[in-house]
Amino acid sequence: MQNKQQIQQLLSSAGVSVNKRLGQNFLIDLNLMQLLVALANITNNDIVLETGCGTGSLTEELAEKAGKVIAVEIDATLANITKRQTAERENVEVVNSDVLESKNTINHKVISAVEQACKEYCGRFLLVSNLPYSVAAPVMMSLAAGPTTADAMYITVQREVAQRMTASAGNKNYGILSILLDAAGKVRMERILKPTVFWPEPQVDSAMVSFVRSREKAARIYSMELLREVVNLFMGYRRKMLNACTKLAQGRLAEIKNWPQIFELCSVDPHKRPETLSTEDYIAIANLCAEYLKLK
Repeated sequence: MQNKQQIQQLLSSAGVSVNKRLGQNFLIDLNLMQLLVALANITNNDIVLETGCGTGSLTEELAEKAGKVIAVEIDATLANITKRQTAERENVEVVNSDVLESKNTINHKVISAVEQACKEYCGRFLLVSNLPYSVAAPVMMSLAAGPTTADAMYITVQREVAQRMTASAGNKNYGILSILLDAAGKVRMERILKPTVFWPEPQVDSAMVSFVRSREKAARIYSMELLREVVNLFMGYRRKMLNACTKLAQGRLAEIKNWPQIFELCSVDPHKRPETLSTEDYIAIANLCAEYLKLK
């Protein structure tokens, strides 16, 4: 692990400074970094994905515990620093790329590295990261909904994102992220982090959050991908009534013609707004859509 001075020296030696455009904020409280790793309870059979590895401070600690660490960094200079810092670690693979291939899709290079590691190690697939704000929500949604899913996530994010992760129906922060995480597992706010534990200091508080997938909860869902499409449809128009949202359906959801029957079978009032529906409501709707589309 690296303290503030060591990170500054690594950047200086590489002839670069912090890239504000990429939202680079390095976690410099080593006790908190150890806490994040401890929460994950990593074993030597686990595969760990770290997104936004920076100069490799957390990567070094993860490599001590995991069977395989896949460290992703969009900044080429920082990726090279991490490679040098972990050169003696055969279980670290640094991927210099954007973690997202599109808005809602993990980069195929990252997925390929994860899938290869899963063939070699029999443990869990974990996301353990000081997540960059710009990619936090889509990365977590992708790893919750799949097709490649994480068994657990232990991350630091801006407090606003943490509130969105843990919000319930009717809350102003309730949204797609809240629903997908709740549908697949258990989310827990572990600790609020003040700006002083990062360098440079962000303008807002952050939080340490955990998500643990539940096989029992996930098994209730006929198609996680379709659930994501259903939630996107309705929560994309959260202030409209449900029956109005159905008229805006696209793709395979546009093939569904019996929305009134689906709402009735789910005991959902079609005049409600999407932001008032519970996770269970969305699962019930998505499962009936799956039956209609013969995806079960």
